[in-house]
Amino acid sequence: MFANAYKGRRVFVTGHTGFKGSWLAAWLTQMGAVVGGFSDCVPTTPSHFDAMNLGAHLEADVRGDIRDREAMVKAMRQFRPDVVFHLAAQALVRKSYEDPALTFEANMMGTLNVLEAVRACPEVQAVVMITSDKCYRNDELVWGYRETDALGGHDPYSASKGCTELIAASYRHAFLAGQGVALATARAGNVIGGGDWTATRLVPDVLAAFAAGEPVLLRNPGAIRPWQHVLEPLAGYLALAQRLATEIDTPSASWADAWNFGPDARDARSVAWVVERLARGWGPDARWAVADTPQVHEAHTLKLDCSKAHSRLGWHPRWDAETAIARTLAWHQAWRGGGA
Repeated sequence: MFANAYKGRRVFVTGHTGFKGSWLAAWLTQMGAVVGGFSDCVPTTPSHFDAMNLGAHLEADVRGDIRDREAMVKAMRQFRPDVVFHLAAQALVRKSYEDPALTFEANMMGTLNVLEAVRACPEVQAVVMITSDKCYRNDELVWGYRETDALGGHDPYSASKGCTELIAASYRHAFLAGQGVALATARAGNVIGGGDWTATRLVPDVLAAFAAGEPVLLRNPGAIRPWQHVLEPLAGYLALAQRLATEIDTPSASWADAWNFGPDARDARSVAWVVERLARGWGPDARWAVADTPQVHEAHTLKLDCSKAHSRLGWHPRWDAETAIARTLAWHQAWRGGGA
């Protein structure tokens, strides 16, 4: 799919034990990359990382805190990567209300520490930093946000991701461009797929409740999000890193920039729409209701305009939201049956 661009390349992935990170690391190993990972722990039990026995397929599987700069620099120097994907983060909106300091420390200082490690590793050619579609100042617009729109954030998580974008842009211009390192940021929509057991995320919570025979309590059933299967943005990240690493001597191409990776506009659907389809696929025992307790503020409508990735990178989503939900449900049902 990527013309052997990753075969033999040394690729360092932070957050490789998480849901998206483990899918990315697995894909890279299948393409012949030499993969190293840095993560503080395996975040859930069960986990996609353990289900695949992914650690056995990595050259380096390092445990460390993203906030520990010395540990990050040491791990990256020892691995000597060509390409870096930074996914490690505190990635939950609700947890950011419970522990805002941790959220800002992990997402802002963690990003800074990765960038300092990159500066200390002369082998690095390309860096893709994964931020979030929530980095945009959300004005509840009915159209998708573009990469040139204002950054912001009401909740601590969203604000931390806006700050992360600013940190990345500063390092890109002030340090890395002169060092010959191409740095891009990637902003993806709401990702679903097999192997996600993260609490307070919609699909894992729904499937856990269905499996327990309990009704799902929805916080914001009318909230609209850009739903996509996990393989969609990962394909975008890989395509972007390929351009960054192989076309580093063509600055006019401007791959080192911010990029959106989201579904087609028709797949920006409500929470209730997603849950109804999961319930339909699960069977007659699936039930859901609306929570009657006060909820923290979350954006109601969030969409992405991905025209730039479509036209410049040639990246397009392959599966619509219906297919993504069906694939996700099939994966979890297979796993519950011992076949995943």
